[in-house]
Amino acid sequence: MAKRAYGDVSWERMSRAVEKVRQRLQRAAAALEAGAVPYAVAGGNAVAAWVSRVDEAAVRNTRDVDILLRRHDLSAAVSAMSQAGFVHRHAAGVEMFLDGPSASARDAVHVVFAGEKVRPDYLVAAPDVTESEATDTFRLLSLEALVRMKLTSFRDRDRTHLRDLISVGLLDRSWCERVSPELAARLQNLFDNPED
Repeated sequence: MAKRAYGDVSWERMSRAVEKVRQRLQRAAAALEAGAVPYAVAGGNAVAAWVSRVDEAAVRNTRDVDILLRRHDLSAAVSAMSQAGFVHRHAAGVEMFLDGPSASARDAVHVVFAGEKVRPDYLVAAPDVTESEATDTFRLLSLEALVRMKLTSFRDRDRTHLRDLISVGLLDRSWCERVSPELAARLQNLFDNPED
């Protein structure tokens, strides 16, 4: 049998990729904790943390590490993260911390600013870091704040994350009453059209 152009599937390589993301998240959280910088883990890792509380088998791996910070804490975050080997970058309007001097944007911790809209056309601003709770390893964005963020972005990956939360019973139709009418319509659409 001919070898594929990109090589064979390697369980070790796949496991290593997942582990690198987990370690990046833990190092970033530890650095921010050590620097007393208020933060909360958001994005796919926050979804995974919530899903894991109900069904570990339903956890979806993600390569993204998203951290919610207040803009006025950015300089303190830069100092704390640099102590852990991260390199601050500002590119295309996005603040990030590369995982080392030779890392790419794929190997970074991406910053979302609390209380600000990620994009001007978004319906609501990102939540504050206070909408979070402590876990054994990091501060986790509250489920309500996470759901608002996912409904606001509502990209394909966000819809997938919301479906994950629905599938393990963390979200039901009653949640449509807990968000604004515009966001409720998006959530209702996911319940009405689960395959879309």
